[in-house]
Amino acid sequence: MTDVVHIRHITEADWDGIVAIESSAYAGLGLSEGRVALRSRAEISPGTCFVLDVGSGPAGYLLALPYPALRYPDLARTEEAVVPPQPAPATRNLHLHDIVVEEGLRGRGLGQRLLHHFTLTAWARGYERISLIAVGRSDTFWSARGYTAHPGISPGGYGANAVYMSRAVPTDLGAQPEPTGVVPRGPSVPTKRADPRVPCP
Repeated sequence: MTDVVHIRHITEADWDGIVAIESSAYAGLGLSEGRVALRSRAEISPGTCFVLDVGSGPAGYLLALPYPALRYPDLARTEEAVVPPQPAPATRNLHLHDIVVEEGLRGRGLGQRLLHHFTLTAWARGYERISLIAVGRSDTFWSARGYTAHPGISPGGYGANAVYMSRAVPTDLGAQPEPTGVVPRGPSVPTKRADPRVPCP
């Protein structure tokens, strides 16, 4: 049996699910931000924030917003949503703040679909670089995907071993899974990495 997978923009009805997924992933690490902060980041750039639906409901999400290179959101405060609709990016850097797939669905390639959809969006919108903060020792996961650490930056508030990383937006994305499709049902395949909270919250 299979479940239909769909990636779409966030709607008002999604926030209870997003907050629950975020809390489950990050409360234990002391990195959970809460509804108000999460929403404030999505409101800055709704066109670069997504929900991953599997079957009948949200199973993951991704939050990204324009941020100057070598800077990052403060987890202890909200963003100021004062960006006019559809602006030309004030910065050519897009910060991948958070990507999370529900624990029971990890290991099925869903995070890769979400990441590919996001990367296509960054390219289509004219961004030149993507930055993130790898937490929970997930920097090796991101290194394997072309992200490079910036050793001179120590991201405060993101926990021990947090690493600021970035990469150029790829121009050749190659054959990747479609954002809409099917995924087999059944037990997930365990992974051996900490899921990035980019912070991967």
